[in-house]
Amino acid sequence: MKTELIAGLTTFVTMAYVLATVPSLLGNAGLDKHVMLTAMVLLIIITSCAMALYTNRPFALAPGLGSVGIVASMITNEGISIPVTAGVIFWSGVLFILISFLGLREAVVRVIPVSLKQAVSAGIGLFIALLGAKNCGLIVANADKNSLAFGDLKSPEVIVAVIGFLIMLVIKVRNVPGGMILAILLTTMIGIPFGVTKLPDTPFSLPANIGEQFMRIDFLGALDFAYIPFLIALFVPDFFSTFGTVLGVGAKAGYLDKDGNLPGIDKCFKVDAIATSFGALFGMPSMTTYLESSAGVEAGGKTGLTVIFTSLFFALSLFLAPLALVIPSAATGPILIFIGINMLGAMRNIDFSDITEAFPAFVCVTFTLFANNIANGICVALPVYLIMKIAAGKIRKISPVMYILVAVCLLYFYTLV
Repeated sequence: MKTELIAGLTTFVTMAYVLATVPSLLGNAGLDKHVMLTAMVLLIIITSCAMALYTNRPFALAPGLGSVGIVASMITNEGISIPVTAGVIFWSGVLFILISFLGLREAVVRVIPVSLKQAVSAGIGLFIALLGAKNCGLIVANADKNSLAFGDLKSPEVIVAVIGFLIMLVIKVRNVPGGMILAILLTTMIGIPFGVTKLPDTPFSLPANIGEQFMRIDFLGALDFAYIPFLIALFVPDFFSTFGTVLGVGAKAGYLDKDGNLPGIDKCFKVDAIATSFGALFGMPSMTTYLESSAGVEAGGKTGLTVIFTSLFFALSLFLAPLALVIPSAATGPILIFIGINMLGAMRNIDFSDITEAFPAFVCVTFTLFANNIANGICVALPVYLIMKIAAGKIRKISPVMYILVAVCLLYFYTLV
């Protein structure tokens, strides 16, 4: 119970940034950010508890940041109304539900080779590590060189983050119980004299009334043929990101069998799919399984009780949001870096003597990082895998479902052009 509690708190702390980022992005798109904050927290609680009770897995759900960006762009750049945008989210969720309940998603997962499944876990690891490094300012985008580079190494945020990373290393080597949350709390306190940790004026806030946002949706208007590219752009990343996250975090928790499959993965898919359509009723972008669940797993979380506790902490944040936002990125960034690097161990399970297995796996890992998206890495790797297997004369070993997957990947890239 104690371990699951600490793991749930660790997941909450590493996910707490959504309290600030998601409502802000949606607020800039014309939605009431206070209403969206309350709606988001309630959806996180409901969907995460559903995942815990139905699957008994420590996977927490929240709006996918990629989906939030797409939705914000649809409203601000494309001029699509908020009700129609919510309708597009809803129908992408319905498509998700149909595929999940027909058992097609599990079939897809079983068709993808073990090498790519292991690569997904490693790719997610690098993605998490980069996310943590960017959040704390250690790595930034260098506009002059058009590449990533070190940030300002003299800045207080980076100094505190480096101190936090060293604390994390010492704690893990010494096997201190509850080490991750302890490292976060110590780093948060160290950030106070540096001016990185900003104490709030008041610890309390009241939730907003979400009644005005519920069912603000145009179901029929969203079925216009012109919105199909947006539906695909929302559906494909959600599909592959959930697949990647569930497998990646599941591997870290030791859930995968010898073939790299996660027993009962169809249950996870069903919860994720229904969560997307349910969230759309509040105008919320695709609810998806969150990468930060890996922090709870690393802290020892093994069952759904972990995210039950995570949900309880999010419930408290409805009234104590200012306190939740006290924890700076400089404190959570080092944790994500450590977790990400630790996930690279999955690469040792790939057969590097077979180039048709090793190279697509490498492509999956690198493009997850280079293209800054889990779905992009998978969608590049699958066509590469198919081409190399055909070239090697191993066409008979390729399942017909693989051709369908590759076609979906190409259609996805077409929507990005």
